[in-house]
Amino acid sequence: MRHTFDYPVIERPYKSVENRELMLYIFDSNVQQKNRPAMLFFNGGSFKKDPKTPVQFQHQADYFSSKGMVAICVDYRNGSDEGFVPTQAICDVKSAVGYVRGHSDELGVDPDNIVVCGSSAGGYITVSSIMFAAINDDEAYDHQNKAHLPNYLIIFAAGMDGVDIMKRRYPQLIEEANQLSPIHHIQKCLPTTLWVCGTADDLYEQNKRFIEQMKQAGNDITLKTYEGMEHGFFNYGKHQNKYFHLTKVEMETYLNLMNVIDSDASLSK
Repeated sequence: MRHTFDYPVIERPYKSVENRELMLYIFDSNVQQKNRPAMLFFNGGSFKKDPKTPVQFQHQADYFSSKGMVAICVDYRNGSDEGFVPTQAICDVKSAVGYVRGHSDELGVDPDNIVVCGSSAGGYITVSSIMFAAINDDEAYDHQNKAHLPNYLIIFAAGMDGVDIMKRRYPQLIEEANQLSPIHHIQKCLPTTLWVCGTADDLYEQNKRFIEQMKQAGNDITLKTYEGMEHGFFNYGKHQNKYFHLTKVEMETYLNLMNVIDSDASLSK
C-alpha cells in the first residue's frame, strides 16, 4: 500500500509481514549530516475499516525535517488489513523504532536521539509498545536491549483504557484486554513525554487521570491543554491551521528544551 504525499519522500521498507511491506516515508532535509535526531510519526484513526494514513503528519514531518531532523511518517498495519488487531500495530511500532536505530548510520540518525510522536490510536500503540515488553512478532526482537524504545515521546490525545477499546472495537480480545490497557498497568516506564489534549476531547478526563497516575509512579510527563478543543483539533486544515501552528511550536519548544534540536532554531516558520 503506497501513500501520496505533498512533499518528496524517500520510501524505505522496514518490515515484511503477512504479504504486506511496511514502509518508512522519510522526509530528507537534503543536509548530508550524520547523527541527526529522528522523529517517527504514527498517525491516528488507524483502527477504523477506512483508516487514516501516514499522510496525516506530513506537514509536521516536513517542518521538522527543515529543522535538521530525520522526520519519518510510518506505515503500520491498521483497520484496512484483513484480520487486524491492535497488537499487530504495537509490534510494528517496535519494529520501526528498532529499524531506525539499527540502521542509524545509513539514515544519518543519532541512535540516542529518537523521538516518537503518536496521535489517538497511534498514541495508544506507541505507549503500549513501551509499556508491554512481551508483545512482539519479530524473531530478532529482544526487549532486554531496549532497541525498540524511543528516547522522547509526544502524544496527542490517545485512549489509554485498553478494556474500553477492545469492548468497542475488538470483542475477540476482551479476555486479554486488561493486559493491553496502559491505564491498568501504571508503572515508571515512559521516556520524557509531552502530552497534548483539548479540554473538549472525549479522552481528556481519561488522559488527565492516566498522566496524574503515571507522574505519581515517577514518569516525567508534561500535559499541554487547549481550552475547548476537540479530538484531532491540531490536524493540518482544521481551524484555519491556528492549532496546527500552535502545537507545532509547542512540539518545537519541547524539543528545544530537551536539546533534541538547536535551541536557536526559529519558531516562526
